[in-house]
Amino acid sequence: MTVPLSKYFVQKRDIPFFDMTLEDRLAAMRQSISNAAARSGRNADDVTLIAVSKTFPSSDIVAASRAGQVDFGENKVQELISKVDELGSGTVEHPIVWHHIGHLQRNKVKDIIGRASLFHALDSTRLAQALQARLEAEDTSLKCLIQVNVSGETSKFGIEPDDLGRFLDAISACDRVIPTGLMTLAAPVSDAEKARPELVLLRRLGESISDRLLDGVCQLSMGMSSDYEVAIEEGATHVRVGSAIFGTR
Repeated sequence: MTVPLSKYFVQKRDIPFFDMTLEDRLAAMRQSISNAAARSGRNADDVTLIAVSKTFPSSDIVAASRAGQVDFGENKVQELISKVDELGSGTVEHPIVWHHIGHLQRNKVKDIIGRASLFHALDSTRLAQALQARLEAEDTSLKCLIQVNVSGETSKFGIEPDDLGRFLDAISACDRVIPTGLMTLAAPVSDAEKARPELVLLRRLGESISDRLLDGVCQLSMGMSSDYEVAIEEGATHVRVGSAIFGTR
């Protein structure tokens, strides 16, 4: 496929892409990720593709898993609960790894512990403290990404970029909450290139705090169907893609 898949979503063209099978979409997505990684001198194996399965049935997740997709992301706690409880960690031949990528209310922290392998939206000290209390009670820990509001949109959750260092200080006592990187949602744009400055900002923030994170490496969860290729070029380690895999909702 010569045209990057993300072009289909920013240009909103009526194209035969959506006549492709799920297996073909995944194969095309992996090739697109590999191409984007190569353009920036990276290894495609360093990029985790998270198939965002919100609103799609469990049968689609099973089909994607059988086609080789491993990581799946849910935005809503209730959907995470129902799908994880139904499908678990998949099978030995087709494992499933779950991510919670949406905003989390403090009264629901218990629902993602033991279900999500990585939480992508740690956005307040009070949430970190609520997670800490529950994790202590269950004698476990949880890897988390700190959500940063790089776009400055008031409608979005996330730590302000200038507050990131202070936030890390504030949650340092929450030793069961393991920050492994940053997450963001760039502002929606008609041209993916216009998202690049916000993605560059997240990368630079990650570089500035990497020595304070697990293993001294900052994971970056950024990029969705419309801008994942630019995100990979700017260092994304996790891209969250739904429409380009499952189709329109």
